[in-house]
Amino acid sequence: MPPRPARKALNAYHHGDLRDALVQAALHEVELGGPEAISISALAKKLGVSQPAPYKHFADRETLLTAVTAEAFRQFSAMMRAAIEKPSKQSKLSRFAQLTLDFGLRRNGIYRLMFASRTMACAPKGSELHSAAMETFELLVEALEAPAVGLLRERSALKIWASLHGVVMLAEQGLLTGQAAHVSREELVEDIVEETKLALSVAIEKASKIGC
Repeated sequence: MPPRPARKALNAYHHGDLRDALVQAALHEVELGGPEAISISALAKKLGVSQPAPYKHFADRETLLTAVTAEAFRQFSAMMRAAIEKPSKQSKLSRFAQLTLDFGLRRNGIYRLMFASRTMACAPKGSELHSAAMETFELLVEALEAPAVGLLRERSALKIWASLHGVVMLAEQGLLTGQAAHVSREELVEDIVEETKLALSVAIEKASKIGC
């Protein structure tokens, strides 16, 4: 009797787009263990392909991480787009900010890959990753729901993005519980939203008067 063929792993790779399969599998690993969890050899084993196969698509681990980070930004932007376009009593900026907080705490591995790893810092302007990140930033600018006056919207978007990142990182480290100020993280984020909207409104009004 001929030997029985080896049984394939349940996660065996069955279709033609290995590049996308690697990116999606890596995203899953990042969500569980952060950027440090990515191993090309482990991903190859998980997908049931040979060890050299991933290198046909990614030269090294850093190249893979760049593609994974770009995909994370695209998925994040799609989620944000759906949220801010959905009818709601909340302002678009409030929805964007609260979702960022929730995402940063609930899916911290992916958040750290996007906003707290050297991968983003090394992305050249115009690259796939840089373009994906800028799409997210443009959504934040849109969520401000303010007229374009110089670069006031962009400056406000940068300020609130930096503030949100600070809240997420402090909360993730257990350093922002809200007990000291008797305020929840969500309430703090809402304060940031309202202060940003007010400051932008005042700046636009001032700029408009100067321009008259």
